[in-house]
Parts: sequence; structure tokens; C-alpha cells
Amino acid sequence: MPKKLRGSRIFLHLAIFVRMIYKADCLHFLGHIPCKPHKENGFHCENCPAYTPIEKRILIIKLGAMGDVIRTTPLITRYKALYPHAKFTWITLYPDILPKGEIHEVYKLGIEASLYVQNTHWDIAINLDKEKEAAALLTTVSADEKYGFLLKDGATQPANERAQHKFDTGLFDDVSQANNKNYCTEIFEICGLKYASEPYLLDNHASKGYTWNMPKGKGLIGLNTGCGDRWTTRLWSIEKWAQLASQLRSEGFGVVLLGGAQEHERNLSIQEQSGADYPGHFSLSQFINQIDQCDLVVTQVTMGMHLTLGLGKKIVLMNNIFNPHEFDLFGKGEIVQPMNPCKCFYRGTCVDGISCMETLEPETLAEAVNRVWEL
Repeated sequence: MPKKLRGSRIFLHLAIFVRMIYKADCLHFLGHIPCKPHKENGFHCENCPAYTPIEKRILIIKLGAMGDVIRTTPLITRYKALYPHAKFTWITLYPDILPKGEIHEVYKLGIEASLYVQNTHWDIAINLDKEKEAAALLTTVSADEKYGFLLKDGATQPANERAQHKFDTGLFDDVSQANNKNYCTEIFEICGLKYASEPYLLDNHASKGYTWNMPKGKGLIGLNTGCGDRWTTRLWSIEKWAQLASQLRSEGFGVVLLGGAQEHERNLSIQEQSGADYPGHFSLSQFINQIDQCDLVVTQVTMGMHLTLGLGKKIVLMNNIFNPHEFDLFGKGEIVQPMNPCKCFYRGTCVDGISCMETLEPETLAEAVNRVWEL
């Protein structure tokens, strides 16, 4: 082989093994695949104009319930204002509910997620769940600042004094009933922050191109008729939902029935009695987009409430067994409760056998809808 050609081959081999420069502290850096600036513009780390050093690494552990995951998202807005170049990682049981464009990494709780967060150092680590697995995870991660709840002596306990108030309201009914702070105020205080009505972050999934044939009227009212399995003392009867739907339709509103598979038979019956529109039940993303078509939603304290608030819709909230101070309606709604105080605070069955929700009349809800409609 000619000497010149042999030299060229040696140079080529050397070039292949030249170590590329990378910057693992960049907000765009992924490590296992090309980053977006490289993919879109061909940039290399050495002289990359998109290089953005990570200001803070922030871990949030909020597993469930789904509605509580949604109403924890205002923390992202506040921390972004404080640290514009922070990197956010969230561990949850409901990764699909979180807006991926706002949060850099969203993982479902599991061995893979646990291995990652336990082998990364965090500037701020927050756990807002009292379940032992969530508390244990915060206990085992390395972080400069830890907020929320840890596992100690085999039980969940406050990580610091800021979490004591939220901890006590979960242990003692009388303390919980006397509480006058909404959920977001409490979790912001746990993190040493002051809540200023930062909105929920929620994708309306408009980009998926869902199409709807909704009833016409002076406004579209969604009736979210279920309440889940756990707190069935919240349930309102089919007959009263049908009466409310009929009255709202008579006042010129379009009315659509909302719910999942669990509410299917109930909604079919309400539709038959009232003539309200019921297009069926859908996947989570389509259900969210369906709520986004509504101008106002009537709902009990359930996931539908959090979705309604997350989409910035007007709301009439039916409540009996929860402390009404817990809910921030962002000035877009009204809470309607039975006239007599509920005896079943955080109970799944009614102590009197007949839920106090049945003392709420459809006319009362219709009046609330009209008041909120004028907001």
C-alpha cells in the first residue's frame, strides 16, 4: 500500500475516535439521543448557540389522585418564574395528564424512574403525597432542599415544619374542618412559597383534531354526573340531574352530559328523561377536549372539577363532604352545598342512610348556573 494512502487511513481512524465535546449541564442535553438543537440545526455542543446551563434541577413526586396531580401544576409556573432555566422532573402514576411541553421529564412510578431519581442529585426535591412509597422515594434521593413528606420509623412524616399543617389536616378531622386554606396555598407554603392564584397547567388536546357536534344555544353547559367510587356520598340522583338538564334547556342553554364508562348507563337514563345531548364516553384526552367545548360545567368534587378549572372554564361545584375552603375556583364559579351541614366529612357512606345531596334541588343549581353565567 502506498505510504500516502496508508497515512490517510490512519488519519481517518484517528478522526473517528476523536472525543466529541458534550455539555451534560445543558437544559437541552438528553444523553441517550440527539438533542433538539442538534436535530433541527445540526449544532454541536462545542460552539452551540442554544447552550443553556441548567439553573436548578427540581424533582416533584406527586403520584395521585389524577385531580390532585393537575392541581399541583401551579408549582411549575412559580418555579419557572423564579428559575427560568430550571429542569423539571415529575414522578407520577398519571403521566398522560401532565403537559409535556411544560415539564422536561415525566415518568410513571416504577423501578426505572426510581433508579434514575435515586442516582441524581437534585437542588430541590418535593413530595406532596403521604403514601409510603412516595415518602420513601423522597427519603432516598439526594437533594439540597427537601419539602413535603418523608418516610421515618416506618411511617410518613413531615420533612420540615412547613409541611406540618398539611400533615395535621390529613390526620385529624376537626383540624381539617377548621382549615381555611385552599390546596394550592398549602402546597406552596410547604415549599416556602406564597400562592398567587397561578393557573393549572393542562393540555386541551386541540392539536389532535377532535370534532364535535354539540347542541346549540346561548351557551353550552356540561353536566358531569358522576363522582367516582370512593366518596359515593357525593352522588346526586339521576332524576335530579334530568330535571336540571330539562330546566337549563328550557332557558335556552345547550346541555351535554359528561362522564366516563362508569357514568354511561346513568347518562343514557338522564338523556332519555331530559333530551340532553350525550355523545358517549371517551379516552382521557378526548374527554378533556370535550370539556373544553363547554362554556360552563356543573360537577361534583371529582376529576371533572380539576379538568374544568385547568381549562379555565366557568364552574358550578356541588360539595357536601369536603371543606369548601379547599377549592380555589379562580373567580370563575360558585360552590353549592346542602343547606344543612353534612355529617359525613370525608366519608364514603352516609351516616343517615340518605345523602344530604338529595336536599339540593335542581332549581337551586339552575339559579347558580345563571349567576355564574353572568360572571
